[in-house]
Amino acid sequence: MNNKLYSSFIERKAKGLKSFAVLIDPDKVTPTGIADLTAKCTAAKVDYIFLGGSLVITNHLDECVQQIKATCDIPVILFPGSPSQVSKYADALFYLSVISGRNPELLIGQHVVSAAAVKMSGLEVISTGYMVIDGGAPTTVSYISNTYPIPSDKDDIALCTAMAGEMLGMKVIYMDAGSGARKPIPESMIHRVASHVEAPIIVGGGIRDAEKAYLNCKAGADIIVVGNAIEKDPSLIKEIADAVHSIPVKL
Repeated sequence: MNNKLYSSFIERKAKGLKSFAVLIDPDKVTPTGIADLTAKCTAAKVDYIFLGGSLVITNHLDECVQQIKATCDIPVILFPGSPSQVSKYADALFYLSVISGRNPELLIGQHVVSAAAVKMSGLEVISTGYMVIDGGAPTTVSYISNTYPIPSDKDDIALCTAMAGEMLGMKVIYMDAGSGARKPIPESMIHRVASHVEAPIIVGGGIRDAEKAYLNCKAGADIIVVGNAIEKDPSLIKEIADAVHSIPVKL
């Protein structure tokens, strides 16, 4: 089984190398926009491109992946909001289980529905413990998932949720304040989880500047994800990439 990208997560974490991923929503890009975005990502040495959204109402996921792959060499990892968001042209797929909620459909139900198609796709599958954290406003992900987010001041709940996900075999832990979050995940929560979980930790939602990305990395995040802020200001790609990559590596 192909584990190339997951292995890169592990190797980079072991060296203390922090990574930056740009999140692209297929509903919000055009072919011209993709070319411009991937050029900026390549110039900034972005590590990964995540592709997906809670709602994908257009029908060009395959085309988006192919356009990205045709214009850059950055690995494309699907970040699906539903079983229909699968493309064989990507490099890998985050197989998301919403471990912060109690909706059985998103803990295992949708996975049963999608299992055969995902297996046949040939994609590298990365089992992901997905944790929705309260970002100070109702978000698309909390609405679509029909789950309550973990309160942002409940570090111990986040910690125990992440530990449970890791012990259940999740390969990575993804902490997300969601699209449209008014505030990002507190560093104290990231640090609490990172101090007790060995799996790579992905953090996204509400990150609007390079300083916040840097502080999240210092707190223990291994991969920083930014989407909305970049849609509004693509120049942030270089600023955030530089901040994430400036974290000193382990000797």
